[in-house]
Amino acid sequence: MAGSSSGIVAGLTVAAVATVGFLAYQASASVPAGMGGTAHASAPPAVATSKAPRDKKNPAALPAGSGRGERVVYSVDDDRVWLVAKNDKVNRTFKVTPGTVDPATGSYWVTSRSNAVTGTDGTPIQHVVRFTNTGGIAIGFSAAVSGATQQPDATVKSGGIRESVEDGAAMWDFATIGQSIVVIH
Repeated sequence: MAGSSSGIVAGLTVAAVATVGFLAYQASASVPAGMGGTAHASAPPAVATSKAPRDKKNPAALPAGSGRGERVVYSVDDDRVWLVAKNDKVNRTFKVTPGTVDPATGSYWVTSRSNAVTGTDGTPIQHVVRFTNTGGIAIGFSAAVSGATQQPDATVKSGGIRESVEDGAAMWDFATIGQSIVVIH
């Protein structure tokens, strides 16, 4: 009896390993092209690493040097986001309230999304769009369910970039997995 039990266990183990291998293959095959397992793109759009030039007559205008093509542009200096279409036309721009941890400038991809979770500050949030980690802190856009966009508690490390409920819904619709995120000064 002991011999047949060990055979059954061995058979189940082989079946489990094969199933996990198959599921891992399926998951890797469904990753958008260019994600390459890292948050940074393998061929990011050219982005200025110094402060991108601004239109002094129109401070909400998309800064020059913020890349090309469809993308989300986030200025850490201006606390502003632009949702940019393939033709480089701005679909929407809005102010945001950053968390206490800023992402480095550069090009990223949306790596994960959550419809509704609790933020690191205990606030119920929705339409969470994450694109990188800094020092173990997830960085991404979100909207408080209550609509609040107050300054974060400086004693809590938070990478949440808060938007209004309406802007959060627009970001959610625009920034799906694999969408380019460009962070500028």
